[in-house]
Amino acid sequence: MEFPSPSTCWRRLRDWEEQEVWLEIWRTFLSELNERQQLKWSESFMDGSFAPAKRGDGVGKTKRGKGTKWMVVVDGQGVPLGDYLHSASPAEVKLVEKTLAAIRVRRRHRAGRPRQKPERMIMDRGYDSDGLRRQLRRLGIEPIIPHRKGRRKPSMQDGRALRRYKRRWIVERTFAWLGNFRRLTVRYDRSLTVYRGFFHIACFMITLRRVLK
Repeated sequence: MEFPSPSTCWRRLRDWEEQEVWLEIWRTFLSELNERQQLKWSESFMDGSFAPAKRGDGVGKTKRGKGTKWMVVVDGQGVPLGDYLHSASPAEVKLVEKTLAAIRVRRRHRAGRPRQKPERMIMDRGYDSDGLRRQLRRLGIEPIIPHRKGRRKPSMQDGRALRRYKRRWIVERTFAWLGNFRRLTVRYDRSLTVYRGFFHIACFMITLRRVLK
């Protein structure tokens, strides 16, 4: 097999990301899993991670240095459903809405809008916000978020539902899978579009493994 020049490959990667080709491939695999009823919508997990970067668009300062933040939401088995890449500076709780908006799983043989909302969303204490809880409930999503220590306001979290929090290792495992793609762990690309293209390729490859099982 022969490949074109590196500059041509780079341009194709960038152009196909701008045209949402990589994203559509990922969503097609998700649609296949959904058709087989192999996506676990009864619960989902969201979390963020950090990739160090020196320069470029979508790079922000944190206590850990400059970098880009990954926000990922996965189903109850760890299959990535949606993502959002942004400067690392904002708190993750401020990026939840845009990450949720990235979920669009088409129903292949039924009319109607793509599915976007899991039944439950499990997140760590960093997302402990009464405003976020109200927002998720308005969307029809049950939030499962432990309170921070020292909270003075009345509890807004059902203690029985927190049993599900023990399975938060599922999203950590997905981050480990993503970390196996070395191009993601440190961001060398100045262009966020190119870096996002590599990220979407990693997500569709993880999803494809599930399709092929």
